[in-house]
Amino acid sequence: MDEVLKQQARPLIGHRSKEFSQLYEGVVEKLKRLFNTEYYAFVFTSSGTGVLEGFIRNFVRKRVLIPVNGSFSKRWVEAAHLNGKEVKALEFEWGKAVRPDVVAEELKRGEYDALMVVHNESSTGLTNPLKEIAEAVRGVSPDTLVLVDAVSGMLGVPLELEGWGVDAVAASVQKAFGLPPGIAVAYVSPRAMERSKGIENRGMYFNFERMLDYYNKKRQTPFTPNVSLMYALDYQLDRILAEGMENRYERHRRMAEMTQRWALERFDMFPERGYWSRTITCVKNTRGIPVAELIEELGRRGYAIANGYGPLKEKTFRIGHMGDLTEGDLADLLATMDEVIKERGW
Repeated sequence: MDEVLKQQARPLIGHRSKEFSQLYEGVVEKLKRLFNTEYYAFVFTSSGTGVLEGFIRNFVRKRVLIPVNGSFSKRWVEAAHLNGKEVKALEFEWGKAVRPDVVAEELKRGEYDALMVVHNESSTGLTNPLKEIAEAVRGVSPDTLVLVDAVSGMLGVPLELEGWGVDAVAASVQKAFGLPPGIAVAYVSPRAMERSKGIENRGMYFNFERMLDYYNKKRQTPFTPNVSLMYALDYQLDRILAEGMENRYERHRRMAEMTQRWALERFDMFPERGYWSRTITCVKNTRGIPVAELIEELGRRGYAIANGYGPLKEKTFRIGHMGDLTEGDLADLLATMDEVIKERGW
């Protein structure tokens, strides 16, 4: 929105100034209010990927279990290997949800410092049953930390922190937060912070203990933050809190159901029924239309959707419905897609 973008044009302030400390403290307190949580809240100048790699470095001493059912969960297997951790990839078919019972059985067979799971797998338009997965972990391996990639779901897909027993959750702001890219947020439980103290080679930039120390002492970040985006985040958090989290979740549910109905009437849904995402719909291209051509023509008309991700390219396409979008915005997009499909004889 223009009002959010205008916040980034405000005069800059020094990141070691009293003004920045007040800004950052306000942002952290608002982030905690979103989830009514006592977890520590952090803001990093990076993509969500950077923060999630930080989870691996800070909270995994040796071994991590990663359920894989899409491109982004597969990414964390690679990241864990690159950071020298022992990794067990628990494979599921793409488009199928991670099964809590399978996770529990694997945890019974071996000791793992952490489970790393994607809440909303945007490559397949699927939301994993995070609450049930976390419950399964607690039931068989209570010392195993639950680390969550919530990049494409946070603020659009219902999520609880203490209530579900997750330990560290990260998200990028360019998704359901409705902001330009460039910063990411994280929530970390006290027990995860305590666990990190005994882990070596946590790195410098994504060091959560260092971040917390700077916040507690100075209400600042260890390294230069993106002050302009911090202004925008502060403003947007006020708007989100005014809307209310339940209302925001409900708006995302309505947008998702509108898009899913359209997909079922004209094509089919790719992911397993019962686990369809509230923030992105992955449509199975049952009619074999040239997706790249559809995307190109929609772009000329002022709209954007995404092709299938990785091996799903042209086999699927994805429609995002998150952030500040409304049902009216989705109705316009879907009508335009119908026009293009009809005009091209697809």
